[in-house]
Amino acid sequence: MSEYVTVKIDGQEIKAKPGEKLLWVALDNDIYIPHLCGIRSEERSNASCRLCFVEIEGIPRPVTSCTKTVEDGMVVITRSERVDRLVKTAFELILSDHNLKCRECPANRNCVLQVIAKKRKIKLRHDRFKPIAREYELDDSPAGFAFDRSRCVLCGQCIWADREEAKVGAIGFTKRGINRVVTTFKDLPLAESICTQCMLCVEACPVGALFYKKKEPHTATADKS
Repeated sequence: MSEYVTVKIDGQEIKAKPGEKLLWVALDNDIYIPHLCGIRSEERSNASCRLCFVEIEGIPRPVTSCTKTVEDGMVVITRSERVDRLVKTAFELILSDHNLKCRECPANRNCVLQVIAKKRKIKLRHDRFKPIAREYELDDSPAGFAFDRSRCVLCGQCIWADREEAKVGAIGFTKRGINRVVTTFKDLPLAESICTQCMLCVEACPVGALFYKKKEPHTATADKS
């Protein structure tokens, strides 16, 4: 097998290692594709955010770039009418279940949602889909950080950090569909769970759902290497 394959993304010819996911190849070459749930080191992505669609020559429908492995001769388009429509719909669905009081958010101006909105020219407001009415209690039980479920986008980045980096397993997804949430075992407050308060989950959060109680630098990222 050749050491590299050649792919063309938005007209740019790129050398990539066989087996690499298209999303990371594009991002590593300064070609932006929106994403929230993708984790570089995971072999299989769940593609749950539905934001990283692209079109590939020879494939009739847009595909998620986080699940597609690069192949020699692959021709990719990251922007098209179909791609933009899918991304906009997925983004607006995320916003329908998201607290959009950005000025009050600890991640304001360092939030991946704001990055996506700016790059794709999508308004950060509830236009097409009515907001889902929910009441979540802020979990500020840990000494150094807090968890605001009203800002959670269910990307799973915090769960990955907790399980794969911290090796703790304090948090996970529970319930299905519209009722899905990130929580602890038995829905205990974080301070009463097995959470070690290492705060790697806070570092992993791409929005303002997990945040430091004291003002700390927050960098928007959904790229977990």
